[in-house]
Amino acid sequence: MRQNRFLAGLAAAVALSGAMAAPQNEKLVTRADQREVAVTIYNDNLALVKDNRKVRLERGVDQLAWREVSAQMRPETALLRSLSSPAGLRLIEQNFDFDLLTPQKLLEKHVGREVAVVSVNPATGAEKRETATVLATNGGTVLKFADRIETGVPGRLAFAGVPDNLRDQPTLVITLGSAAAGVQDLELSYLTGGLSWKADYVAELNEQDDHLDINGWVTLSNRSGTAYDNARLQLVAGDVNRVQDELGRGRPAPLMAKTAMAEAADLSQEALFEYHLYTLERPTTIADNQIKQVALMSASTVAVKKELLFEGQNYYYSGQYGELGQKLKAGVFVEFANKGEGLGIPLPKGVVRVYKKDGQGNAQFIGEDRIDHTPKNETVRLKLGSAFDVTADRKQTDFKKLGGSSRYNYVFESAYEITIRNAKSEAVTVKVAEPMPGDWQVQSESHPHLKAAADTAVWRIAVPAEGKSVLTYRVQVRY
Repeated sequence: MRQNRFLAGLAAAVALSGAMAAPQNEKLVTRADQREVAVTIYNDNLALVKDNRKVRLERGVDQLAWREVSAQMRPETALLRSLSSPAGLRLIEQNFDFDLLTPQKLLEKHVGREVAVVSVNPATGAEKRETATVLATNGGTVLKFADRIETGVPGRLAFAGVPDNLRDQPTLVITLGSAAAGVQDLELSYLTGGLSWKADYVAELNEQDDHLDINGWVTLSNRSGTAYDNARLQLVAGDVNRVQDELGRGRPAPLMAKTAMAEAADLSQEALFEYHLYTLERPTTIADNQIKQVALMSASTVAVKKELLFEGQNYYYSGQYGELGQKLKAGVFVEFANKGEGLGIPLPKGVVRVYKKDGQGNAQFIGEDRIDHTPKNETVRLKLGSAFDVTADRKQTDFKKLGGSSRYNYVFESAYEITIRNAKSEAVTVKVAEPMPGDWQVQSESHPHLKAAADTAVWRIAVPAEGKSVLTYRVQVRY
């Protein structure tokens, strides 16, 4: 409690000190000077900011305090250039001051320096002012007075000023030389963390599970420590290679529960290198500590294929196992083609959440899956869960070794029985996919198979309503 009172008093002392005036040789460049800002956001907590401001420069050397930059700026990427007079500007030095002014920081910066300690006599109300040297601030405050050393603060502290590199907000201090005096159009560009985006999709299946409506949103989050007013916004979808930073960039600011839903707006799309670039057609403000959503796409009555799938394991075919599982649940998948009206665009990676209306017409959540970046005309495949009413019992009914003396020339023959049960009131078709090792050949089978790949046999089994079907097959495997 005493420490809290001390910090509150210290905060008041900071406010009264008038300390945020810039050093005399600095020229403040603020958001009021901003003419335009453009933000390009990548998927993985990375953004490119281009901040254009009008600044009056003197002939010779100027020191600019460029305020309201991202707190997570990567200063080694910062580049200042003159758009109006490129040849007349020379960069000399730049410093990124991200150590922000707080009562505790101000106290830490005064370790080894003198401060004034002001205490009040509770009986008379008279103030007493003493001078003390700050010895330490680790785990508490240690002050050295002329005649004693005290821990804690017996009053409030007064400071003569604030160190130049302690700012109320992140600031890039730039020293530059100008060939002529006058107003110049300067652009500061830099890479920063704290800005990211992702795609989110919401789909609703129809009653027959053969069509769906889907809407896509771009969800932006800004925790970079500053706002971007009326920004030209672009998004890059793709896996951009990045070198791992060797130095930490500080802890991101906490993301507050503040969400903004942008008006429905088209995002135009174009190819960029081996990626895709989405451009918002109008400026938008990205506030600090905000989540913003922008409409990406919308499509209705999209044809869907639903699949119930049982998958085996290739180790089944090289040993004797007997029972391989009872009441195994079928995986439930849906897939659709990224083409047609409303689709046919590169879909950024994200999560697709699927709903379906119940008997009362209320949309119920039935599963979600994550998709990767999906080009146009490609298939989107989603696993929504496991079927409740469609199950299978799997067992190995025969196994024998036909030959071989080492692991490189074994020949095995084995037989299997898969009993598929359907408790639903309508018939279903189930896909059984078996991964086959080595050189394999089906010797006999109750249902015809399809060689879907070099190592996969597929059966499609019709199962009657509230009934069962049995798949049997014998296979020879040669290693």
